[in-house]
Amino acid sequence: MKKLIRRIKRLLQRIFKRFASTSEQTSPLINSRPLETSIPSVSPRWESGLVLVCSQCTNEQSGSTASEDLENWLKSRLKFEGLWGEFRVVSTSCLGICPKVGITVVVVSNGNGGNSPCLIVNPRSDVYDGLRLRELLYSYIKQNKK
Repeated sequence: MKKLIRRIKRLLQRIFKRFASTSEQTSPLINSRPLETSIPSVSPRWESGLVLVCSQCTNEQSGSTASEDLENWLKSRLKFEGLWGEFRVVSTSCLGICPKVGITVVVVSNGNGGNSPCLIVNPRSDVYDGLRLRELLYSYIKQNKK
């Protein structure tokens, strides 16, 4: 997984370099004017973290809505504790992990320095070492609070 992330970073760096070098040239498609390189940016409200829940994991395994249930539970829990807005829970397509049993969840935050582990949450086994899995996941998410 680390190799894949490094390869993606290198690829993105090459793309950005190539884009930067071509933006200084003129484009025949835009009346020979230089390309605009300033892209507007916005600071999101969810600065503490973005929680990605794979919607493909359980669909391919059993056709169930376990990932959707987990996503809705996380949203409700964050709203209940007043953390919705600081965190955002988003359903995503395949993350490339594809566990045999479970849902892939990635918590991306500014505080983890770009190192976002992929967590595998098994919807069929709600208890791990005597603790509820959803509560463990929620605790992990809250640890990333800014």
